[in-house]
Amino acid sequence: MTKEEHIIFWKESALQDYESISVLFNGRSYMLCLFVCHLMIEKLLKSCWVRDNEPNFPPFTHNLEMLHNQTTLNLAEEDIANLRLINSWNIEGRYVDYKKNFYRLCTREYTAKQLLIIEKLKECLLRNLP
Repeated sequence: MTKEEHIIFWKESALQDYESISVLFNGRSYMLCLFVCHLMIEKLLKSCWVRDNEPNFPPFTHNLEMLHNQTTLNLAEEDIANLRLINSWNIEGRYVDYKKNFYRLCTREYTAKQLLIIEKLKECLLRNLP
């Protein structure tokens, strides 16, 4: 695949994830909803990473701040802080006690508030992509 095809791949995959977010929220699967939010933002950042770096394969990482730092994106400090928070939603491979604590945090109100942040960040990242 060309560089452009890789960029489109990550972007389209992120947008597919985005479609799942409202289904999960409306189905009251708040923890999974936030996990998919993390995946979506990660994929958008990987699309930006491919755009800004020579290889077409982004690093095998889920660390959103690290991905951001390896791009030409210049997000506001508030957005960087949000990336750090969103990193904590990556529950894959987490210990059971972490998942239980995260599950308790993921109320409808908390998740709805975070979805506003996700929407803003998603739109910002999409503006930086072809």
